[in-house]
Amino acid sequence: MDRITLKAMAKINLGLDVIRRREDGYHEVRMIMQTVDLCDELSFQRLKEDELRLATNLDFLPTDQNNLIIRAAKLLKEEFGIREGLDVNLTKRIPVAAGMAGGSTDAAAVFVAMNELFRLGLSDDDLRKRAVAIGADVPYCITGGTALSEGIGEILTPLPAAPACTVIVAKPPIHVSTAFVYRNLDLGGLERHPDIDGMLECIRRQDLCGVAERLENVLESVTVKKYPIIARIKEFLTSRGALGALMSGSGPTVFALYDDGEKAAWVHEELRKSGLVKESCLTSFADRTCMKTGGKMGVRERNLRV
Repeated sequence: MDRITLKAMAKINLGLDVIRRREDGYHEVRMIMQTVDLCDELSFQRLKEDELRLATNLDFLPTDQNNLIIRAAKLLKEEFGIREGLDVNLTKRIPVAAGMAGGSTDAAAVFVAMNELFRLGLSDDDLRKRAVAIGADVPYCITGGTALSEGIGEILTPLPAAPACTVIVAKPPIHVSTAFVYRNLDLGGLERHPDIDGMLECIRRQDLCGVAERLENVLESVTVKKYPIIARIKEFLTSRGALGALMSGSGPTVFALYDDGEKAAWVHEELRKSGLVKESCLTSFADRTCMKTGGKMGVRERNLRV
């Protein structure tokens, strides 16, 4: 095999708590991560030449070592002494700088693809141990699904699949710096923390309403204050029947959970007309991040842009 194509799925945070800031500058977190059926597509071609090539459908994305795809490929090439190269073609569909691990899931796809193309024989656990050097979310994105994430994001506990629902994903026309959000997070000033343990129990009981009632993200204390449009989107969705709505990661993307697919479709159309969002989609939970594909994308993946 010298070619493989993967769908690299996005993630949302059903719950995000920050425990403390470490002396090395990293933050210890406790999060419930969930893959959603919204993806980038990456095609990998093994090359005889010892070089790395990256092409993408978005001209503003870097194609050099500033892209996590190139950094992940270099890491494996150097460790295993690979003297051949890799050509990567990225079709970007996950919103950029959106708090949905778009860059991390692309890097995870590199680990999965190179492991197969170059017959490295690494287990998922082996890949995750290496992936943390690229980014805190990358280990989770190796397999995805529903998981408890601790430490700086690299300590993962697989969970039963979250209860099925329809998900609206909405990104406003703004960009948020993750570094800014964490730098301005006042841990001592937080009045409450997410009920992560309670959400874990609701997931195990398949209690969708219980999960929705416990959606909480401490980073909203920074991002929503600076960007009020995030709160406006949340209010728009919850006032139209969402069981719950939350900002994902450091933002600015908001997602909402619905137990009625037809209602969710109607709300999504209304949201598209509202002027509140730049990109949006109607999707659902997925059970894995990196998935092989024959090159055909589903309806959801073909119609993501507003």
